[in-house]
Amino acid sequence: MTPLRQEHPADMTPSTAEPGTPAEPVVRPAPHRWLWYAFGGRLPARHRSWVLYDTTTDSWWARHVARSLVQMTIPIAAVMTLIPADWGLRAACAGGGVFLAMIYSLAYMNETVEHRVVKAGYPAGTAQAVRDRGSSVRQRAESERKRAAAAKRAARYRDRMGR
Repeated sequence: MTPLRQEHPADMTPSTAEPGTPAEPVVRPAPHRWLWYAFGGRLPARHRSWVLYDTTTDSWWARHVARSLVQMTIPIAAVMTLIPADWGLRAACAGGGVFLAMIYSLAYMNETVEHRVVKAGYPAGTAQAVRDRGSSVRQRAESERKRAAAAKRAARYRDRMGR
């Protein structure tokens, strides 16, 4: 398992948790492969580390929502073109479908993401573990920042009071 950096989604370079651990290159899939992946397909093995990156980066939830919206394009297009009714009714049906689909998609977001990671060849629970590890690192950094700010405020207060 290779944990990936969480700084910026455009930065697609892997990092390792322990020095000396080999890192897999993160290879972004081509647009047609990404569409296949968005519809639930399995990517080739060379995209394995990208799947882990996709499901553990800071924007993993937004990426999940984007994949869900892509999955809804075909049914929504069918509703908008095939229902013999006013455009307003078609749009209302499509909107209701999107609303309901998003409720289900968000309710089962963690399970769906874990399933993608398992299909890429990682053990179940890997995505959540990587996200938790990244979260604890960010939380420690934030706590350290707040401690330093509190110490700075205390020093200013002591200086003003002449202590």
